[in-house]
Amino acid sequence: MYELFSINNVFFTVLGYPMSYIEFFGTIFNLWCVYLVVKNDIWNWPIGIIGVILFGFMFYQIHLYSDLFEQIYFFITGFYGWWAWAHMRNTNQADAKELSISQNNRKSNLVYFFIIIFGTILLGYFTSNIHVYFAEYFPEPASFPYLDAFTTILSFAATILMAHKKIECWYLWILVDIIGVWLYFAKDVRFVSILYFIFLILATRGLLSWSKIYNHGQQKI
Repeated sequence: MYELFSINNVFFTVLGYPMSYIEFFGTIFNLWCVYLVVKNDIWNWPIGIIGVILFGFMFYQIHLYSDLFEQIYFFITGFYGWWAWAHMRNTNQADAKELSISQNNRKSNLVYFFIIIFGTILLGYFTSNIHVYFAEYFPEPASFPYLDAFTTILSFAATILMAHKKIECWYLWILVDIIGVWLYFAKDVRFVSILYFIFLILATRGLLSWSKIYNHGQQKI
């Protein structure tokens, strides 16, 4: 079973690059998930859960431990989101007020800024020493512990902001994706790097789309 999830279990080779099963199918499932989110399709949740499981095994093997913890977070929230969407389908939403796109005020942005900074320091310190604290489970030191922690905390903050339809979420996702393109290329999981480049394009489109909707709403006020 371990061999099936091994980063060294090569599916095929393209241009001299050995593509593992776990990298290929993890990337496909995560990209499929994002596509279904755009389509507002409830199947994005189970598809996404499969994707985060595959990425969790992959990140563990390439020693990006903050990303591993991020996948655990997405795994848990995936089941919650699946339940929430299914519940909303069975609930009369006719009288519900749709959450509108908005911007954070300066105070809220400062709060998020300090949470991201301190969260990165704490998670980065923990993951940089995780091979000491839990040597049995994490025998190898973390790769890029603070940079990896930074993108993980950014993702947590972006997820919360997105849930409240705050435009600022897209700035965070764009930053996560830019770093991700370089980080995963440096860790030699190039298919994942390409995935994050696609995410970067989608996040940029999301920012432009949400900004247009927000500005249009402001003109009506």
